[in-house]
Amino acid sequence: MDQTNELSGAPVAGAAYPTVPYRPTAVPAEEAAGRARAFCEVMARRRTVRDFCDRPLPEGVVEWAIRTAATAPSGANVQPWRFVVVTDPERKRRLREAAEAEEREFYDRRASAEWLEALAPLGTDWSKPFLETAPAVIVVFEVHKGPDTPRPYYTKESVGIAVGLLLAALHQAGLATLTHTPSPMRFLNEVCDRPAEERAAYVIPVGYPAGDARVPDIRRKPLDEVMVRL
Repeated sequence: MDQTNELSGAPVAGAAYPTVPYRPTAVPAEEAAGRARAFCEVMARRRTVRDFCDRPLPEGVVEWAIRTAATAPSGANVQPWRFVVVTDPERKRRLREAAEAEEREFYDRRASAEWLEALAPLGTDWSKPFLETAPAVIVVFEVHKGPDTPRPYYTKESVGIAVGLLLAALHQAGLATLTHTPSPMRFLNEVCDRPAEERAAYVIPVGYPAGDARVPDIRRKPLDEVMVRL
């Protein structure tokens, strides 16, 4: 393979793999901290929402958010993710019924007393009406090795980064989200018609919050508790 000349874009003979010029967004140094702060202030208002209204989503917003998610780095650039957008009411009903069955087992039998105590301030339980009321539900699958798919590397890490970008993009568009992770998740392959090599990792309802939506009164840890400078 030939490398590309950074200035002209022409190939450079003898390179072991192809490259292209990197052209980052130019941000003046005096604006960098301000931009980072502005983004932080927007994202600090993001909350997990469980009460959605039936207001339709703007055309194309989910597609652009998923395009953003798909720019995430991934192990060996395999890009081991699949984003299944569920909007059909009947399929959302099936998804909710199956998820609630697993959640009943979790709250009634699987979860330890310590875990339930940690969840108590958030007011969660087995009931998941948002899986039907949200106009769209994005089910994110990890793509593992299969007949037509390559072996992925650092799959969970790669998909986790992509989901972070997805949540940020949807929040920037004024939409509310929730990250739901029922366990086990194999029922989602049937609901979403996905092959065995795809394994569900996240269920993300997307929409506008209901007019009377409320969220738990929580606080984020201050910077000096989450950052160490060496």
